Amino acid sequence: MPSRPLTVKQRRLAAELLTLRGRITREKVVEDTGISEGALLKMEKGRTRPQRRTLITLLDYYGATPEKRVELLDLWQHSTRSSDLQPIEESLPENYQALIALEAEAVSLGTFEGLFVPGLLQTEEYAHAVIRSQLPEMDDAGISARVEARMHRRDALNRSNAVRYWAILDEAVIRRTVGGEDVMRGQLAHLAELGKAGNTITIQIIPFSAGAHGGMIGSFLLLEFDAPYVPVVYLENFSGGLFVEAAEEVARYRDNFQRLVAQALSPQATLHMIEEAVTAA
Repeated sequence: MPSRPLTVKQRRLAAELLTLRGRITREKVVEDTGISEGALLKMEKGRTRPQRRTLITLLDYYGATPEKRVELLDLWQHSTRSSDLQPIEESLPENYQALIALEAEAVSLGTFEGLFVPGLLQTEEYAHAVIRSQLPEMDDAGISARVEARMHRRDALNRSNAVRYWAILDEAVIRRTVGGEDVMRGQLAHLAELGKAGNTITIQIIPFSAGAHGGMIGSFLLLEFDAPYVPVVYLENFSGGLFVEAAEEVARYRDNFQRLVAQALSPQATLHMIEEAVTAA
């Protein structure tokens, strides 16, 4: 399992290079172009981004059409992500940077969270309290950078082609006071607003009365993309985040998510529970 997944554009570029090679053996390409076999293998698996001149060498060797050359050079140009937040993102752990990139490319996100509100649904004050509790040794500047990055992640929910987001929460998420009563009240009110808005966001709660459930093994995030790109699962723990990419493992998480959906309260009943919690907070 790789430590960091490929972005969608990296996957596509790798697939296109493999398709262009066709029946030509990798050994033959190495012999004729001087590109090392290890480098070629990494490019075709998307584990490394080729230098522009290397890509052009391969396109020349494979006899790519002018249209295909323009397409793949454009794909190469945009296969790494840049944004106004890039200086902040570069200070974050590598897998967290990958998560931000993949969330921006996903068409649907399905998450289960048993302890706190998922990052994309957090208010700034709640996020600050959560991050401070997780990283007590970090200075204020570092905490602020993490909070800003988390707020930036919410853009995936607000873009014109907003990602479909489905969050399943254990009831403990809305019962635990995080950051004090005012912060928690604001967070619950934010969840209620999102629940009322509907649109591309669905929130469900698994109540304490449901007893044991499949999410008790741990939180996870399922990211899905337009075909032909395969889904991945993101897991976060105290040591950092990791990605699950093996198809059979991802399928198990997807099946578990569907069972959690079935066990949770309906979105309407969930909204009612959250609104009661706002009143009680």
